[in-house]
Amino acid sequence: MDTFHIEGGRRLEGTIRVNGSKNAALPLMAAALLTDGPVVLRDVPDLADIQSMKKLLDELGCEVVAGEPGADPGTLTLKVNDLSASHARYDIVRTMRASICVLGPMLAKRGRARVSMPGGCAIGERPVDLHLRGLKALGAEIELDGGDIIATAPRGRLRGDTVFLGGPFGSTVLGTANVMSAAVLAEGTTIIESAACEPEIVDLADLLNAMGARISGAGTPRIVIQGVQNLGGADHIVMPDRIEAGTFMCAAAITNGSLVIENTPFDAMLAVIDRLDELGVCVECLGARDAQRVSCRVTTGRVLRPIRVTTQPHPGFPTDLQAQLMALLSLADGNSIVTEKVFPERFLHVAELSRMGAELHRQGATVVVTGVRELRGAPVMASDLRASASLVLAGLAARGSTVVNRVYHLDRGYEKLEQRLNALGASIRRLSDPV
Repeated sequence: MDTFHIEGGRRLEGTIRVNGSKNAALPLMAAALLTDGPVVLRDVPDLADIQSMKKLLDELGCEVVAGEPGADPGTLTLKVNDLSASHARYDIVRTMRASICVLGPMLAKRGRARVSMPGGCAIGERPVDLHLRGLKALGAEIELDGGDIIATAPRGRLRGDTVFLGGPFGSTVLGTANVMSAAVLAEGTTIIESAACEPEIVDLADLLNAMGARISGAGTPRIVIQGVQNLGGADHIVMPDRIEAGTFMCAAAITNGSLVIENTPFDAMLAVIDRLDELGVCVECLGARDAQRVSCRVTTGRVLRPIRVTTQPHPGFPTDLQAQLMALLSLADGNSIVTEKVFPERFLHVAELSRMGAELHRQGATVVVTGVRELRGAPVMASDLRASASLVLAGLAARGSTVVNRVYHLDRGYEKLEQRLNALGASIRRLSDPV
C-alpha cells in the first residue's frame, strides 16, 4: 500500500493546470450506454475511478479506447457493441459510488438494468432512494435482490412524468444525472423538480444535447426533458475539475505560495473564491470571469483571517472542499467555524489533523477551528478522498516530516498529485510497502 512522505515548509510557486473533472467524467462515460454511436470524451483524467468505470462499461458491452491519432492521452472513445449485458457486479461497483450512474442509461436503452448497491468513500450515509423514486416515476419497476437493484421498463420504454428529487439534505447530484439520462429516451415530457444545480449536471446535459437529446433548464432546480427515440454519437470536452482547482488554491495559500492555475472553472467556484477572499487569499482572474476555462493567480498575505463557512449544494460552498479548507483554517489567526450541511458525518480528518497540532473542537455537524502558529509533521491515516487531500496540504505546511498512509484514496480523485506538486517546489515521495 502506497504512502506519501512529505517534507514540509516549502513554498509552492509556478504554474499548474487543472485536469478534467472526475465528478463530471463518470456520468459522461455512463451516458455512452444511451447510444449505438461513438462518444468521444476529451480531457478525461487518468484516475483510479476512471479505470474502474472503464472496466464496468467493458463488462456492460461498451468498448472504451484511450487516445486516438494526434490526440491527448486524456481522450476516450466509447462505443457500445453488445446490448445483452445488463449486470453491474458488486466486485466493481463496491469501489466507486458513481457506478450507480449506469442504472438510468441502461434502463432507458435496454429496458432492464441490474446494478449492485454502490460503495465509495466513508463519509456518511448516502442512500439511493431518490434515484429509485425518480425512475419509478418514469414507470420503472424496481426490486432488490441479493444486494442488487433490478430495474425494468415494463413496456420496453419509460414514460415521461414530473419527478421531485428533493431530500432531507437537498437535491441529489447523481440522482439527477440518473433520472435525466433515463428521461432523454422516455416517451413524452419529463420535468425534474428540485434538481441538482451543480455544473457537472450542466456538463452532462451539454453532452446529451449534443447527442440529440432535448434538455432545457440544466443548472437550475427545474429541468425539462422532451423524450426522443434515439441518440447519436458526440464529441465533448470534459469541464475542468472545480474541486481540484480549489485544492490547488488552498495549497498555494497554506504554503504562502504564488500559483497560476490554468483551466480553472472560475464562474463555477464563486462561493469558494468568496470564502478565500474573506480569509485573506487573493484569487485574481486572468481572463473573462464568465468563461468556462480561465487562468487565475493565487497569492496570500502573511496573516490569514478566521471565517465562518457552511457547506451547501451548488452554488454554495462544496462539501468536497471542506476538509482542504479546514487544513488551511488551522493556521488562521483566530477561531473559524466550519458547518457541514451536506454530509454531517464527514469529519474523519479532524482526528488526523489534530495529530499534526491543529486545534479542532467538534460539536455535531460543526467544528470550531482555533488557529495555531504551526502544524507539526506526523504519521496520519487517510479515510477518504478529500480527507487525503487535506492531510497532504497540512503536510506541505507542517514543520518536519509527514507520512500520509492509504493514499490510494487520493489516487481516486487526483492524477499524479505528488509529481505535479513537486514541480511547484514541494517535497513528496511516494513509497510502496513491500508485498
